[in-house]
Amino acid sequence: MVTAIVHINAEVDRITEVAETIAEIDGVSEVYSITGEYDLLAMVRVPAYEQIAEVVPGRINKVEGVLHTETHIAFRAYSKHDLDAAFSIGFPEAD
Repeated sequence: MVTAIVHINAEVDRITEVAETIAEIDGVSEVYSITGEYDLLAMVRVPAYEQIAEVVPGRINKVEGVLHTETHIAFRAYSKHDLDAAFSIGFPEAD
């Protein structure tokens, strides 16, 4: 699995719409609104490096309201923790 971290600048009045649209793209596992220089961060996880080009310039950059992206490819994962557990606030899940 290849992981890319994509920082995204979006039109201010469209950030929520842009995030929701990007979250629906195949290969995008999560989209976060973030502080700092960028508005959004998208995690892209695909089976092969070539598919990064299909997802980022091929799909994310074409979303209406996206102004700029900066993509970082992860070389190695040092932690395989459960993201759901990391963001849990301690309440048990309903059955």
